[in-house]
Amino acid sequence: MKIPLPPVHLPDEFVALSQEYDDGTRQPAEPRNAATVVLMRPGSDGAPEIYLLRRHVTMDFAGGMCVFPGGGVDPRDDDASVAWAGPSPATWAARLGVEEDVARALVCAAVRETFEESGVLLAGESADTVVADTTGEEWEADREALVSRELSMTELLNRRGLVLRTDLLGTWSGWLTPVFEPKRYRTWFFVALLPEGQRTRDVSTESSEVVWLPALTAADEADAGRLAMLPPTYLTCLEVGRHGSVEAVVEASRDRTVEMFTPTVEPLGEGWTLSMPDPLRPLVAERRG
Repeated sequence: MKIPLPPVHLPDEFVALSQEYDDGTRQPAEPRNAATVVLMRPGSDGAPEIYLLRRHVTMDFAGGMCVFPGGGVDPRDDDASVAWAGPSPATWAARLGVEEDVARALVCAAVRETFEESGVLLAGESADTVVADTTGEEWEADREALVSRELSMTELLNRRGLVLRTDLLGTWSGWLTPVFEPKRYRTWFFVALLPEGQRTRDVSTESSEVVWLPALTAADEADAGRLAMLPPTYLTCLEVGRHGSVEAVVEASRDRTVEMFTPTVEPLGEGWTLSMPDPLRPLVAERRG
């Protein structure tokens, strides 16, 4: 089911379906924990550019949509033995609003999914280094082994003598899929800079194409109907784009904590729309004039 960008009026069937969940006629699907990463680099004017993948139209969740790299947590992402650098799992737990084991799994999933879907690896030989090139045949074999689940993130790091650079991630937001969706995710959004020397590659088996775009240009393209986005992606583009530089985005992420937000149906004029976090409403109102 395609969800319109905010604050578009919802079709009647959205409203009727939502009411069936509200009154207990239907029971919502159990959400799965997931992590997604807004991978950034500075544009020609210094403003943030973001990396987007267009999911295959045949995908059963968000088919045809432009998304950030990410996906569901693998049970093996919660591994206390993983080589770790940066803020502790306890610190991440406080930032993400979860238990320590869940925080460790989410951070590991964020790094793993970014490598699987873009070829970018947030890891280094020490706490103050980062791998410079992940494009060789051996790297690609490891990436494919991660995708197929033949290899876990812990095993990859141990094999290569690397540590997870959790300090290269910033906390951004949390979104829970609306109750009326048949497939639901509880998704934590992170931000990260493209490490120096690394480059993204069109490697994801779940996407039909990838692109780097200025964050606000991506929102413009969505407004014009040339890019399809779910509301959390669109709103994240707006919020990231209002910062003048990638450094400003990273700085803004340092003090953030996540409060999971679930869009609900709310009145809009004589019709209905999906709700959004109150701090984001002015950003949308400004664009709509």
